[in-house]
Amino acid sequence: MKCIVGLGNPGLKYKKTRHNIGFQVIDHIVEQNGWKYKKDKFKGHYVQENWRGEKVLLLKPQTYMNLSGQSVREAVDYFNLEPSDVLVIYDDLDLPTGKIRLRQKGGHGGHNGIRDIINQLGTKEFNRLRFGIDKPEGEQSVVDYVLGKFSKAEQQSVNPSIEEAARACEAWCEKPFLEVMNDFNQ
Repeated sequence: MKCIVGLGNPGLKYKKTRHNIGFQVIDHIVEQNGWKYKKDKFKGHYVQENWRGEKVLLLKPQTYMNLSGQSVREAVDYFNLEPSDVLVIYDDLDLPTGKIRLRQKGGHGGHNGIRDIINQLGTKEFNRLRFGIDKPEGEQSVVDYVLGKFSKAEQQSVNPSIEEAARACEAWCEKPFLEVMNDFNQ
């Protein structure tokens, strides 16, 4: 089984914000496949389906970003998964808006959701899909920026990238993550 986790914050206040891009990718996958969130468990909303011949758990932690690791830990423990069976989708200030980058492991890069997942799993060795949101311009604080919504111009590059991220997740159901990285990190 593979576990694909989209990071974000629960509630309408945060819907469609930059920080919730992980939720948006998971929602896109669920909608494209006609699936429904049937269950709330692991401190999150989840869907468990077969996708391209692979059992897949799609998870949206409802713990708020800084405690995302609690939800991931519960799912990993319940299904007896290895960290290498996990792919986490999250926003990244260090990439241009709409750029996606896949990695097999790494540090948290200042991202509190990733920091908590590393702490909860006890390892940095889980797969990641970083989704670029760029940095704030001028005096805008990082918190206000990540909790803000994409502009109409930004949304034009974000929408195709959400689809590309979903395709990367789908590809991971069919081949090793290293191959998916080679295909999508162009």
